[in-house]
Formats: sequence, structure tokens, C-alpha cells
Amino acid sequence: MERRVYEAAVEGSVESLLKLLQEDALLLDRSMVSCYSETPLHIASMLGHESFVREILSRKPELAGELDSRRSSALHFAAAKGHLGIVLKLLSVNPKMCCACDRDGKNPLHVAAIKGHVNVLRELVQVRPKACRILMDRGETILHACVNYNQLECLKLLVETLNDHEFVNSKDDDGNTILHLAVIDKQVEAVKFLTGSTTIEVNAVNANGFTALDILAQRKLDMNSTIGELLRCAGARSLKETREPASGTTKTRTGSIITSHSGDPSNQGRERPEKARKKQEDKWSEKKRNTLMVVASLIATMAFQAGLNPPGGVWQDDSPKNDASRHQAGCSVMLTQDEISYNLFFGFNTTGFVASLSIILLFISGIPFFKRRFFMWILTVIMWVAISAMALAYLFAILGITNSGNSMIPWYASTIVLLGWIGFIGILILAHIVRLIVKMIKFFLKLMKRSPRQPSSSDAQVARPINTV
Repeated sequence: MERRVYEAAVEGSVESLLKLLQEDALLLDRSMVSCYSETPLHIASMLGHESFVREILSRKPELAGELDSRRSSALHFAAAKGHLGIVLKLLSVNPKMCCACDRDGKNPLHVAAIKGHVNVLRELVQVRPKACRILMDRGETILHACVNYNQLECLKLLVETLNDHEFVNSKDDDGNTILHLAVIDKQVEAVKFLTGSTTIEVNAVNANGFTALDILAQRKLDMNSTIGELLRCAGARSLKETREPASGTTKTRTGSIITSHSGDPSNQGRERPEKARKKQEDKWSEKKRNTLMVVASLIATMAFQAGLNPPGGVWQDDSPKNDASRHQAGCSVMLTQDEISYNLFFGFNTTGFVASLSIILLFISGIPFFKRRFFMWILTVIMWVAISAMALAYLFAILGITNSGNSMIPWYASTIVLLGWIGFIGILILAHIVRLIVKMIKFFLKLMKRSPRQPSSSDAQVARPINTV
């Protein structure tokens, strides 16, 4: 019976629906608690069967408030498909569903804006204007959705209808306004509308400290392009330009000019990139610290286990008195069979264990130097030592437990692996040395290009104290 009502919803057959309801008056009630992900109202709303929707809502208006498995209502489906008649009917039954958000944080207004259904969006905004202010995931507004999906007409409708300066300048979790997004996506018409017909703040700064003009330059677009001209005409400035001190001038009685740098707004502009850079460095240090901590813990665990349970196991009892191989219970078998390999294994295993414990101890000691790159580099070098030591410990452990036969294959294989490992470490060290040399060369080139600034006569006049103002 339930399958038949869903088939009727797909076909939009009101006649079949009425016939089924005569057979089972509780059919629509059962559809609300069935195992199907959508109700018949969802299906009819999505397919645009307006008469079928009207019939269901006249008999069971509660279905307008039902959500599917993705928490979408029938209004979501109708708004997404642009069925204006069905949208109006659903709004007349349950207008509160305008504020219902699906699993992705979108309400029917967001869906209509994303799909570009201007007529549907206009009706939804008139019924529930406050639904426009519901934020989606990542703190995006419905205006951000319009720009992200290049729906300029929907954007114009919302801006003109709401007429809210603060809402137009809202930022998402990345600090981007809709102007930032329009520039990123190179939407010329959107930038033209925002800069010419709205109260958008053209010099708003995102989380990375960039204005819209900075983003234009960062994406390697022509600053003299249409977007660049629109931004310049609207008074947009780059971050570098906002750093320039806005010096105030005061005329004296003698006609000279005193330049005052007090209250320099460039300090505020300088703080933003410094905070962004500090934030990035903190994130880098935290990720590096977590990685080193995890790897050090794993190496310490492996080394501890290998030290207590050496390769080949331990003797279970003492050797007989007449046995040539003297050993005691609990002593390593590998020690009596191949003392050289065991000593090398023990030495490298202990080195890796101590190195990893040193990293763990430094991290939990509470000394606040881990945010500095130099100390993080030292810890990385210690980690190199620990990893190399564990690799060599494994190598000599394999040699110790495969040395009983006359085959030379383990020795050859171990030699090749050892040489390969040494070569790999050598390449890493060489790469870091080259990187350091390049940095030093760049540093010295910058020093050579810099010339000492000679004070000009005007600067000297400004620097000279003037008593008469």
C-alpha cells in the first residue's frame, strides 16, 4: 500500500491518491513513520505536481513540517526546483519551514538563491525576512551563497530588499566579505554592482589581512583590468597602501609646515599581517610538535619492547656444565650466537630509545621554546638520529638471527640497505645545506641592495624643534 502511494506521488495522480485513501484512511499517517527517506509530499513537491500537493496538504497539513533523511523539507525541494505554486501553498500551510535548515545548514531561501530562482526567493523573503540572516556552514550568509554560485540577480534582490549595511558587509569564517569572493571568482558584474550600488566596505580586511585589491594582485590579475578600475574608483586600497602613514600637517605663523606622526594609523594596518603571520607560525609549530610527539612515542615503544625482548628470544634455562656455549636463563640467545651483531643492535636500539625519550621529555618539560623555528629544527635533527638508529638496529637484528647458515645473502642485502640509507640521509642533509646557502645568499643580496638613507633638507627641517606654532 505504501509503495502504491509513492508511485502515485511520482505520477502526480490525484485520482490514485483518493482511491488509496478510500482503501486506507491512515495511509498518509503511515507515510510519516515509514522507512522511506522521503514522504509522498517531498516527491510531489520535487516533481512539480501542484494538484497532488494541494490534495495532500488539505488532508494532512502536518506533512509540510516533515523532514527527510537529510533534514530537508518539502519546501526545500520545491524551492530548489523553482515550483512557485507549490512554494506558495507550502508557505500558506507552514511558513515556519523557511527557517528549517538541512544537514548542510541551508534553509529553503539558501537553496532558492543557490539555484537562482528569483521569483521563489522573492516570495520566501517576503514571508520570512529573518530567514535570510541564518548563517550556513563556515559562517556564510545567503549573500555569500549568491556570490559563490554566481547568482547576481538573487544578490541584487536580497541587497535591495534587506537594505542593511551591516549584513552586506558580513564576513565568513575566513573573514571574506562578498566583495572578496566576487574578486576571487573574477565576477565583474558583481563587483560593479557591489561597488556602485551598495554600501560595501571596499577596504575590508579578511583573516589573512588582505583587502579586495590585495586579492586581485595575489591572483596575478591585471591591476588595470575592469575589476581593478572598479575597485580603484570606489576608493579601494591595498594593504601596502594602508600601511603608509597618514601624516597630519599644521601650518605655523612663519609659514613652515610641521608634520605630526602621532596617532599613525599605519600601526593598525601593520598589526593585521603580523597577527596573521603569527597565527600561521603557531599553527606550523603545533602541527610539527604533534607529529614529533607521536613519532617519538612510537619509537620509544618499539625500542623498549625490542630491548626487553631481543631478537631470537632469551634462554629459558642455564646451559649444562659440559656445554661449550655458556649462558644463563633470561640471557639473550643472539648474544651467545653472534655477539658483534647483538652489541651493535643493542647500541643503536638504546640510542633510538634515549633520543625519542629526550624529545618526549623536552615537550612535557613546559619550557616555552617550541614555537621558535631553531629549537624545532634541533628536535627534528634528534628525530633523524632516533629514526636512523632504529633502522640500523633493525638491520643488525636481522643479521643476528639469520647468521646461523652459510648464506651470504643477508650480508649482501644488509650492505645494500645500509648504503642506501646512508645515501638517503646524505641527500637530505645536502638539501638542507643548499637551502641554507640559498637563504644566506638572498639575505646578503638584500643587505647589499639596501643603501643608507640620507636625510634630506626637508626631513632636517621637520626634525628640527619649532617653538612657535
